[in-house]
Order: sequence, then structure tokens, then C-alpha cells
Amino acid sequence: MADHTVLIGPADPAASYLDVDAVLGAARTTGADAIHPGYGFLAENPRLAAACAAAGIVFVGPTEAQLAAAGDKLAAREHAVAAGLPVLPGGEVRDLRSARRLAGEIGWPVLVKAAGGGGGRGMKKIGEPAELADAIELARAEAGAAFADRRVYLERFLSAGRHIEVQIAGDGERVIHFGERDCSIQRRYQKLVEEAPAPGLGASTRAALHAAAVALGERLRYRGLGTVEFLVAGADFYFLELNARIQVEHPVTEAVYGVDLVAEQLAIAEGRPPRPAPDTTGPDATGPAGHAIECRINAEDWTRGFRPSPGMVTAAVFPAGDGIRVDTHVQAGTRIPPHYDSLLAKLIVHAADRTAALALLRGALARCEIHGVTTNLPMFAELTRRPEFAAGCVDTAWFPAFLERRDSERIRERAGEGAGRG
Repeated sequence: MADHTVLIGPADPAASYLDVDAVLGAARTTGADAIHPGYGFLAENPRLAAACAAAGIVFVGPTEAQLAAAGDKLAAREHAVAAGLPVLPGGEVRDLRSARRLAGEIGWPVLVKAAGGGGGRGMKKIGEPAELADAIELARAEAGAAFADRRVYLERFLSAGRHIEVQIAGDGERVIHFGERDCSIQRRYQKLVEEAPAPGLGASTRAALHAAAVALGERLRYRGLGTVEFLVAGADFYFLELNARIQVEHPVTEAVYGVDLVAEQLAIAEGRPPRPAPDTTGPDATGPAGHAIECRINAEDWTRGFRPSPGMVTAAVFPAGDGIRVDTHVQAGTRIPPHYDSLLAKLIVHAADRTAALALLRGALARCEIHGVTTNLPMFAELTRRPEFAAGCVDTAWFPAFLERRDSERIRERAGEGAGRG
């Protein structure tokens, strides 16, 4: 759908999509006066923002300083504390001895996290002291490879909680929010299902989350779009990180607030303020309207440990109709390479309430077909029919338990088939 494309390098991201000079070269070649970094690769990289400023090209995103503050998770924690946000106990790991002492103070189990990245990379759960040394070294190696930053830190691990994130927008002076999303269904800290608004969230907790996110944005004098992520446990919540970019799951917020978030990004980059903050409580309340759910359709085999499934798409049929949106690059003849994220499409539904949205989602999933590569479509068909999911309020521990139950069911089914043949 692009008007013009520019080859910026080979398939290896380090030699193309992560090459700041190559990206700037493409902008100069086409005469572009702005760069929108999307939500991958250099989207949160201060070097690209700085290079754009030096070249007189508008970077559609936060400032270099804000990207640096958000991208350094330890710095982001400090800003969150200064803004009055609660954080989980933790701190930077400098050596094994101090790590053991810190873990003892925090209490087992603990989580080791990369200071310079996100997306689950460099993040490891540590259950006991004997695992500490190996887990820290593995996290450092993974963080160094992914982010060129081997720093890691420890944080208290909560076995069960809900991953709730608040969408903010700012123009450098004023910061507003566009409600929250529930992203609790994750595999290895990668989100699979997202919905807005978060179901079953108490009104006081919801308001406190919104206020906390805005407070952090105001402290940073934030410019552009951002997402403040929290772990919610009962009435308590804790700051996790600030994603200084648009999120993969932004369409569910767009659906319930009737806003084009990319258009908001562009408006802010042009020097215009974000639209007025939505009124969610008064007699003229403007949002959120209804309920929206998104599923990330990936090229992977969920029955074999989510093994990637690159290859050629031989056919693709997507649902359509009122309340259904599909964001995709896939059609018959599309080749899915092994080099990048396996995301094929985002299926988003929007209806008057969660019950109606879930029914719409189930029907849309049943009408969605992608052939030639293995996808996780059958997984979504199963999990959306589980009564716990239908009831709402699942936490981050639910999906791993769902996978374990499903594996056990398949083992019993195979055992029964074997007994029948015997």
C-alpha cells in the first residue's frame, strides 16, 4: 500500500532496519520531511531521534531525552518514584554478591530484567538462590545481543496479577490519557490478546491508574504517544515501564474512544495539541464506548512450543462486517521470512459490551483462514471459549495454566486413542 519503497539493506536487521544512517538515507532519497518509526526496531531509539533532529527531519515521537529516560528501565523507575507511582522492590545488579543480598531483601522468587530493553528479552524468573548466577548471566547475554546493553536489575516477582496499561498523549506541556487496556494474556511476556476497557476493574483503581500515568507523563513533559504499563494485584498496582511509542494493540483504544492514534501522533509532531481529554464520568461522557478485543495472529505452531512457521501463504481469507477490523500485510503469495516477528495480522472486534464483543470475536475467528503456514488461530478459538476467559479478569498466570491444561488434555486424548486401537 506504500506509494514508494526504498531498499535499505539486506534481511539482517542490524544491516538495515537497525541502521540509522540507512533509514535517514531513505528519507532523503524520497524527500520525506518526517519519519514515523512504527512500533519495532528503532521506534524507541534515542539515536534515531537525535539523527532526525540533526538532519532537520521531524521524528514522529518523543524527544531524545524522553526516549532515553523511558528506554532505561532503571531511570524510568526513578522518574516513576519521583512522580509518586508505586514500584515493586528491586534494584540494579552490579555483581553476584550484591545480587544475592538484594534478592534476599526482596524475597524469592525474583525477576531479572534488562535495563535497556523490553518485549520480554533479557527477562528471567529466578526461583531460588542456586539459579541466580546462571539466570543473571543469561539475561545479560540476551540483553547485550538485543539492546547492546548488558545491564540488568532485580525486581520482586508477583506470581499473579493483571497487566494493565494506560494510553497517554502529550504535547510537551499538557498530558492526557485515553483509558486503559488489559494485556494479561501473554506468553513469555509477549502479548497475545488485548482488550479495552479492562474488564472487572474497580472504578477507584481505574481512576488511580489513569492519574498515575498522567503524573508520570507530566513529570517528563512528555511529547507524543506513550503507554504506561502496570501490574495490578487486587486494589494495589505497581509501575512496570513506559513504552515511548505506539503499541501493537492501539486499535482497541481507537475503537472504544473513536480516535485515530496515529493521526494524533502526526498532529503532535506538527506542533498541534492532542485532542481534549475524554470525559469518562460526567453527564456528557465521551468514552469509552463499548468494548474491543484484539488477537495477534502469528505464524507459529502453538502445539509445538510456538515454533515459528515461515513460508509462503497460499490463501488468506479474513472476516469483515460491522465491528470487525483486520490490520494485515498478508495475502495469497505473501512470503513470511524467518528473520522478523511472526505477526501476520491483528483481528479487532468492537461491540456494545464485552459479551457482545466476545461473541463477535468467536464468529470472526471461525471465518478467518490462512493457509500455507501454521498459525495460532486454533489457539484463539479454544481460549476464547474457556469459561474463565468469558468471565473476564484473567491474570498473567492464567494463560500458562491454560497451555498446561491443554497439553494434558491432548496427552489423555492420545492415550485414549491408543487404548481404543489396542
